[in-house]
Amino acid sequence: MITNYSASRILNKLWNNATLTQPGTYYFGFSSTTPDITGGGVLEPTVGAYARIGVPSDGTNWSTATTTTLTNLLPITWVESTASWGPLTYLVVFDALTGGNLWFYDVLTPSFTVAANTTVYFAA
Repeated sequence: MITNYSASRILNKLWNNATLTQPGTYYFGFSSTTPDITGGGVLEPTVGAYARIGVPSDGTNWSTATTTTLTNLLPITWVESTASWGPLTYLVVFDALTGGNLWFYDVLTPSFTVAANTTVYFAA
């Protein structure tokens, strides 16, 4: 799902020829709560070595979009958890390692719980 933050930037680029400054890196994380289009509602894990993972926004890491699909070309791998991150239900994409603006989010199907000593990754 696209957020109001990213939608307004895209619309201003398309309709007002405004400069669209995209992040050089997008930061992927998880939420145990449902985000909303205003960028709120995100509850990320705060324990167990959890951190967002930065992926550069370039042609090396991403496919060319077709219709509504974009594919990661390289694996996206988080650090091994040192404690449970709890149940995770959403993937979230920010423009900063901490804080920042929520650009996109999507439900994890199926949702999952990360136990201690687990490495989460999305295969290419």
